[in-house]
Amino acid sequence: MSLKLRAESPEDVIVIGGYLQDAAIKVADIAWLPTARRFALVGNRFMWEREGPPHFRTRAGLHFETVTAARIRGISQDQEDQVLELLTIHAVERDGRALVTLSFCGGGDIRLEAELIEAGMDDLGEPWETTHLPRHET
Repeated sequence: MSLKLRAESPEDVIVIGGYLQDAAIKVADIAWLPTARRFALVGNRFMWEREGPPHFRTRAGLHFETVTAARIRGISQDQEDQVLELLTIHAVERDGRALVTLSFCGGGDIRLEAELIEAGMDDLGEPWETTHLPRHET
């Protein structure tokens, strides 16, 4: 089953964040395109919706439109092969704009400012079996 999700509210972003929790994303696969006012990334999402074993991952793309600013904190942009693990995505609408935060393991985050919440997540390609179940330190 391939997912195709759209978000137009903070609650929708939470749903997408749940499906992308524990996605493995290379720094090189993250892009903010200021001229297009788009932020996009591609990563390997853990398929939480499939109970296992076996467990599966699939490639997935995420994009936000109308993005006017993107700030990266705690992530080294010059280490393009570094793999980040996405923990959560949070969004709020405030003062006529949308504020979105993507939080990663290790404390790094990406903060987006947008005119409004307009986002999408699409699975790309076929899932593959994985033996690695994401685990978090408590």
